[in-house]
Amino acid sequence: MNRLQSMQIFARVVEMHSFGRAAESLSLPPSRVTRAVKELETFLGVRLLQRTTRHISLTPDGTLYYDHCRRLLADIEAVEASFPGRAGQPRGRLRVDMTLSFARLVVLPRIKDFQSRFPDVELTLTVADRTAELVQEGIDCVIRAGTPEDSPTLVARRLGAFDWVTCASPEYLARHGTPRSLDDLTEHQAVGYLSGRTARPMVWHFVVNGEDRAIRMQENLIVNDSDAYVAGGLEGLGIIRAGSYMVVDHLRSGRLLQVLSDYSAPAAPLSVLYPRNRHLSPTVRAFANWIGDVVRDAEPAWRIDFGGSHRDIA
Repeated sequence: MNRLQSMQIFARVVEMHSFGRAAESLSLPPSRVTRAVKELETFLGVRLLQRTTRHISLTPDGTLYYDHCRRLLADIEAVEASFPGRAGQPRGRLRVDMTLSFARLVVLPRIKDFQSRFPDVELTLTVADRTAELVQEGIDCVIRAGTPEDSPTLVARRLGAFDWVTCASPEYLARHGTPRSLDDLTEHQAVGYLSGRTARPMVWHFVVNGEDRAIRMQENLIVNDSDAYVAGGLEGLGIIRAGSYMVVDHLRSGRLLQVLSDYSAPAAPLSVLYPRNRHLSPTVRAFANWIGDVVRDAEPAWRIDFGGSHRDIA
């Protein structure tokens, strides 16, 4: 058994969630991929994968072994990339997870630039408004908003930040009036957003006299997707509180109007998170540097400044 090759095959099966897709991506016969994983399991004396007819998942032993495999393979890749003949060129598969709205509004309009600069990288973008498990799901890095939790296994690199904007459609404000204070929000409806981290509707936080004030809104509709959340605001279904990069174009066009602009909220940091390895993969490093440049270029356009509040509707 070629143990290194078997580790590479096992890691690819985990990342592709399929023996067949792993075999195709490695240009190997499916029987060779299946045999390599079985040989590893026999050698280690443990079950690495749970297999059903439609799904494979890591066992606890498999999760531990996969984590070590990723680190070892990344170390090997980093060492090889350090030699002049390789010149540290990013290459191979890269899987990045982010929210749908961030992918659609920030990343995809610039992705051709990344592909032209790094043509040897096979990039897979997965989009979801939830907390992704990097090791379990074979993800190389994720982009997330909010203050990252301390983690012994993940590195969080700050990219930038965006502001929270409270806004509603002209139709909604014409029907329900314009809130002038946080107390007025008790008379209004909001579109609710279900947090992928807590599985509970998000609470709005404002800074009042230097102190945090949490507001829980009445919600007749709750969604778990950021694009659906903004769409609910555009349809007049309630007030929303969204990241500036998600609504700035709608505010400039007048389809959404800012309210409560005198009440600030802490800016939300944007970070890229990746596994804590001694040697960061050149491919992950290249993407982290690239997305950092993209966010820094985009941040000025996310600033919301319309001279205070919007014109009165009611």
